[in-house]
Amino acid sequence: MKAKANCKINIGLRVVRKREDGYHDLDTVFYPVYGLYDEIEIERDTMHSVSTNECRFIADGIQLDCEAEDNLVLKCYRMMAKKYPQIESVQITLNKHIPFGAGLGGGSSDAAHTALLINELFGLGLTKEQLAQDIRALGADCPFFIYNTPCHATGIGDILAPIDFSLAGKRLMMVKPNIGVSTKEAYSGLVPSGKTLGDMAHWQSWVNDFETTVFAKHPEIGAIKKRLLEAGAVYAAMTGSGSTVIGLFENNAEDGSASDLRVLEEEFSSMIIFNNTL
Repeated sequence: MKAKANCKINIGLRVVRKREDGYHDLDTVFYPVYGLYDEIEIERDTMHSVSTNECRFIADGIQLDCEAEDNLVLKCYRMMAKKYPQIESVQITLNKHIPFGAGLGGGSSDAAHTALLINELFGLGLTKEQLAQDIRALGADCPFFIYNTPCHATGIGDILAPIDFSLAGKRLMMVKPNIGVSTKEAYSGLVPSGKTLGDMAHWQSWVNDFETTVFAKHPEIGAIKKRLLEAGAVYAAMTGSGSTVIGLFENNAEDGSASDLRVLEEEFSSMIIFNNTL
């Protein structure tokens, strides 16, 4: 069985406050981008005993940034195999395309789609709500990829409310410099803004609070955002905790933006990881 584990972008991201447990309350919109995805294939592994719950894990594509045992795909399988005894030994192949340290939720998406495939392969009959609860411990944004529809996210990013919000018809350019920003680095020195997103009608003015610390450490990321806005983006911001910067453009060749986009495509040719109409 196969799945396309797509990435997400954030439209606005406010870090509201630091909680007593050390985590932070956030206010953001998660938006799925189906055109950039990892490929996951899961099949029964008849070479191992059904009772052993073994997992042969094969990684391809972008080199993993961790040991296989620490990858969320394998962690998801181990967690589910422990909870549901009907799960048998499997072989999982992960073909990685979503870059690491990019703020795109690639690892979380891999975990969620692994859970969805296991649920189907072994006929567990779990609802999306049950799956979301099961994988919540693997990452705050893992549950989002179970639903995979635009959501207003609060709490630590795990309290989800589906929203009527569409970017259909807009062109999305995702630019990732050769820099990875860890969540730990993004939070380092960050002072919570105490603010929330505000009215959905004004989403084009929403900001990402992580830009304050990340741009200070990596001004080249801030320069990408500035350049996207100069080229006519109706919205540009870092997504997640970085380092990818997104630019949304009206898909209208008559207003001259097409020529600006061609200039950007040439200028950022080595850094563009997605450039298409949503």
